[in-house]
Amino acid sequence: MEVLGIDVGGSGIKSAPVDADTGLLLAERYRVSTPQPSTPDAVGDAVKEIVDYFKWSGPLGCAFPAVIKKGVAYSAANVDKAWIGANGERLLRRKTKRPVVMLNDADAAGIAEMTFGAGRGKSGVVIVLTFGTGVGSALFVDGRLVPNTELGHLEIRGKDAEMRASDRARQEKGWSWKQWAKRVDEYLNRLEMLFSPDLFIVGGGVSKNHRKFMGLLDTRARIVPAKMLNDAGIVGAALAAKARMQSA
Repeated sequence: MEVLGIDVGGSGIKSAPVDADTGLLLAERYRVSTPQPSTPDAVGDAVKEIVDYFKWSGPLGCAFPAVIKKGVAYSAANVDKAWIGANGERLLRRKTKRPVVMLNDADAAGIAEMTFGAGRGKSGVVIVLTFGTGVGSALFVDGRLVPNTELGHLEIRGKDAEMRASDRARQEKGWSWKQWAKRVDEYLNRLEMLFSPDLFIVGGGVSKNHRKFMGLLDTRARIVPAKMLNDAGIVGAALAAKARMQSA
């Protein structure tokens, strides 16, 4: 099944057609800048531009930086607050005239990793973390997703964990990899206390540099780098759309 995967971020929207049976991209990724302000209507127009670029006539899967329940956004991380309460699926269906499935961006990345990446075939409790502008999370129990966990917002030392452990924090504070890894370790230890995971999968923008910091982390659970890298959100969004279409 072919699905157009779309991954909405705070600064850019990445997209590509995906073979949802293999996880392979069927064309080069196409990127447009996230509109500023990133209101629902403006983002909807950007998604329509993507659909027109690929001359796409099939279903869409859209990964989005928010808690998403039944197509409705209940938060807005790095996008305009006008998204809160908006029915994103309905909006994108209206803009594109295509079937649309929307889900949390970290959940999409996690689905891709569990299906075709580092979590393939893994049972037990698996936590997929995306370290980038913020910290996204996807929690799986024996391969089943617990959606919208938003574990990047756990409080550590009086602040959201992502204020200390995100890749953006590392860059803005000028921390060395060792200094940053110490803060990531503290975050991972909190997750271990709460969930006793069997496996951590580290993804997001920072994952391309995993050799610089993963050896500095000390966790009881096994910890591995993500395999899908920057394609994870696109592929996971397509897989979520495929699953919804087949269950309808």
